[in-house]
Amino acid sequence: MWSWFILKTALVAAACVAAGSSSKAQPAMGFPQTIDFNSAPPGQPAPGFSAGLTGGQGRVTCLVQADNTSPDRGFVLAIRSSNQTNPVFPLCLYDELRARNVDLSVRFKPVAGQLDQAAGIVLRAQDFDNYYVVRANALENNVRLYHVVAGRRTQFAGSDASVPSGVWQSLRIKAEASHFTVHLNDKLLFAADDETLADGGRVGLWVKSDSVTVFDDFTILSAGE
Repeated sequence: MWSWFILKTALVAAACVAAGSSSKAQPAMGFPQTIDFNSAPPGQPAPGFSAGLTGGQGRVTCLVQADNTSPDRGFVLAIRSSNQTNPVFPLCLYDELRARNVDLSVRFKPVAGQLDQAAGIVLRAQDFDNYYVVRANALENNVRLYHVVAGRRTQFAGSDASVPSGVWQSLRIKAEASHFTVHLNDKLLFAADDETLADGGRVGLWVKSDSVTVFDDFTILSAGE
């Protein structure tokens, strides 16, 4: 009896350790994994995403809407903020993944905006004030890479590039330790190194101020520590 009690106790303890570890780990997922926003009805929040704002106060929504111009003629993600001053940064973080080394891409279409027409991919997000973001801007015709620390955005790389408004395009970033590579429409734009944010974090999508931008096919090509 005593030996069985010891064995049972050991098994329970092992199960508790495993459960504790799994609660901190991310759900198992195969790659590439594409989020196409077709799993929620129009006007509803995108499942698995949390909305927030960098640089000010205001309410942010991550809503699914129909768009027959999208790559699959289905639904897209639209990020909206009640605060549209310059500069504030509405973003939607994906809650189902935390990773350091990632390869991410998204299709985006800049629609409107007087201050900005921007589309960005967020990575290594600790919260809504600390993360990396690569963004394309249709008003400035460039792509920039920033780290954001305590809500303050600092550029450390970038390139001029054609980013037409009203056109579906693709943006991609790959992060391996301190090294980053950025593609626009499958073309390598630049590579850069930065060690500001070394820990893994959430990934997500981002706009600036009054940007009206829609997103589709947010793809996690790979992810790891």
